[in-house]
Order: sequence, then C-alpha cells, then structure tokens
Amino acid sequence: MRIALIAHDNRKQAMIKFVADHKSAFEGHELFATGTTGKLLTEHTGLSIHCFLSGPLGGDQQIGSRVASGEMDMVIFLRDPLTSMPHEPDVSALLRLCDVRDIPVATNLGSARMFADDLMRLRNFQDPSGRI
Repeated sequence: MRIALIAHDNRKQAMIKFVADHKSAFEGHELFATGTTGKLLTEHTGLSIHCFLSGPLGGDQQIGSRVASGEMDMVIFLRDPLTSMPHEPDVSALLRLCDVRDIPVATNLGSARMFADDLMRLRNFQDPSGRI
C-alpha cells in the first residue's frame, strides 16, 4: 500500500509516537510524507519515507496530486483543529480529493489506530510472496 503521513506542527510528536508504536504495521508499505513530518519520522523510526515539500510549501498539494492520479491508497493526516493554518485551502483540497477518489483518510489518532489495525490484519492475509 502507498500511505501518506502528514501532521501539523502541534501534532508531529503524536504522529511520531503513533508510527513508532505501530511500526510493524507500516513496514513493507510505501510511505510518503510532507517534508518535516517525514524527516522526523525517519529519524525516530528508521522507516524509509519518501519526503515531499513541507505542507505550507506545497507538500499537501504534492500528496493531493498523487491522490488525484490514483497513486495513494491511504492518508493519515493528524490535523490541529484548534489552530488556523495559512495553507488551509491546500488542506481542504487534499481532503476533498480523498473524498472524490474514495481514499481512506484518518484525521485523528482514533481513526489512525483503526487504519494501523487494518494494516496488520492485511499482513496476516498476505501470501508468502507479499501480495494481498
């Protein structure tokens, strides 16, 4: 699966802890992230993550482009709902694209945990070649 990981500044530590706690669920998948989030996740988890630009500099749009072209299977976006973001139109566009393309998107830890649980269940159903 191709999975995007995005976190607003006030949610980056929560994302790091979440991915570290569920590292085995993410191993073996193609991981993508906006710039700072991806760099921090790589440093703290050792996972290989393709980093786009920082969100405010176009990273949200780069991931949105992948969603629009069918090149993303899941998005985990830990948003800060209590802080106004200058790039809110980009965030809204990304979430709208996920809805249009029927891409599962988690915007909080509760739904992100459900995604991680599903990734582990999928791993249990893979054949020895790694295919689902």
